[in-house]
Amino acid sequence: MEQEIEVKLKKLDDKNQSAYMGGGEARQAKHRTGGRLTARERLDVLLDPGSFVELDRFITHRCQNFGMGEKKIAGDGVITGYGRINGKTVYVYSQDFTVFGGSMSRTQANKILKIQEMAMKNGCPIIGLNDSGGARIQEGVEALAGYADIFLKNTLASGVVPQISAIMGPCAGGAVYSPSLTDFIFMVKDTSYMFVTGPDVIKTVTHEEVTKEELGGALTHNQKSGVAHFATDNDKHCLLMIRELLNFLPMNNLDDTPYLETSDKADRVDESLNEIVPSNPKKPYDIKEIIKKTVDESYFLEVQEHYAQNIVIGYARYNGRSVGIVANQPQVLAGCLNIQASIKAARFVRFCDAFNIPIVSFVDVPGFLPGTDQEWAGVITHGAKLLYAYAEATVPKVTIVTRKAYGGAYDVMSSKHLRGDINLAYPTAEIAVMGAEGAVNIVFRNEIKNADDVDKTRKELIENYESQFANPYVAAELGYIDEVIEPAITRKRIIESLEMLKNKKDTNPPKKHGNIPL
Repeated sequence: MEQEIEVKLKKLDDKNQSAYMGGGEARQAKHRTGGRLTARERLDVLLDPGSFVELDRFITHRCQNFGMGEKKIAGDGVITGYGRINGKTVYVYSQDFTVFGGSMSRTQANKILKIQEMAMKNGCPIIGLNDSGGARIQEGVEALAGYADIFLKNTLASGVVPQISAIMGPCAGGAVYSPSLTDFIFMVKDTSYMFVTGPDVIKTVTHEEVTKEELGGALTHNQKSGVAHFATDNDKHCLLMIRELLNFLPMNNLDDTPYLETSDKADRVDESLNEIVPSNPKKPYDIKEIIKKTVDESYFLEVQEHYAQNIVIGYARYNGRSVGIVANQPQVLAGCLNIQASIKAARFVRFCDAFNIPIVSFVDVPGFLPGTDQEWAGVITHGAKLLYAYAEATVPKVTIVTRKAYGGAYDVMSSKHLRGDINLAYPTAEIAVMGAEGAVNIVFRNEIKNADDVDKTRKELIENYESQFANPYVAAELGYIDEVIEPAITRKRIIESLEMLKNKKDTNPPKKHGNIPL
């Protein structure tokens, strides 16, 4: 009897060892070149030590076409299961490029679908480590059906549990649509790519010559397309950054925002904040300085750092609690909103709202970027996305106007009129339809035109307009600004506001869903 058990245990061990080897030693050795990790090594870095529990290790594909019946490898090119990150349960899948190029089969799709369902039922984040050449051609429409089933689950899970994708190799065709439906995409410089059609197809169809890196590399999608949110140096850096991001996110849409003990005092006053915003309204400054001086331990995790840099988004903590931060960046395009910035910030605001993360907005915006390129590309519709996102959001919203808040851009940036809960302003704030120079040229067109000394008259009118309107006090008198504050107490006021709002309840009218301007 004891011998029988030993034989069975030996058989189990042999099967496990075979599954652990994936596509074999030679393919794994080749895969590791350039600092890449294998599918299982990636899970070892991502998850807390010893916490991973694998599911469906021995499943194989059922395809008999093109001799595939003779080529079966346990697991079929993806490792699925659950584990913990900083003690919190997450569901994961890690595609193994050494097995059929990580290609999507019906079996692989079923494995991923199983953990997607489990994650939704149990209210836990889903993390996909993608390393796949696309659909398994030998399986035809079954592979396509598998992809579509995953896309549906991505859509249903959206706003229910956080979904994170890491692109850790070349992902093409259907392999890029699931990541694009998730909340955050990480890419690895020099080794990961995303494209619907590769360079060879493009050359054949359009006669353009382009490299994989130029077409769909990490920097391309972080700087040009905005498809990705983080560009990391190598596999290990990518996986550690996912762990870091998860520290700021709740487990699901019913969970509280995470809390991390801090030694940074809630009532800390920073006099240096009084000096950051220049007295000259045309002079730029770095909004990140203000953010970092007000958040816990000066730590700010920026999202989409390289894309649409005229707006800054990311996560930080105030008195231990996670918040999402949106801020205009005067250093880039004077902080103007444009198509790219509006889309970037709108999706971020909607994610925060879906997962009960309060939103703190720092406003210094002279308006929407003018120009035919913007108008013809639909800045009206795309700008409305950010307006819609802020208006729809029911989480606590705290807004600080540091300097300019002009025109429709003032309205859009979490103003009191879009259900901003607490709206603060620095004494340097200018809240108006437009800047003094532009306003004077319109309102006093005839006076200037008929003046004996045009330059002197214009200058006097601009100075008068500035003293009357280029300040926060008109808005404060109307109740659109709750308080004009000394910049030094920014952290204190934000924390007090968030504490006051912690039990906020707000709802939208009953409906199936709104029709955001897409």
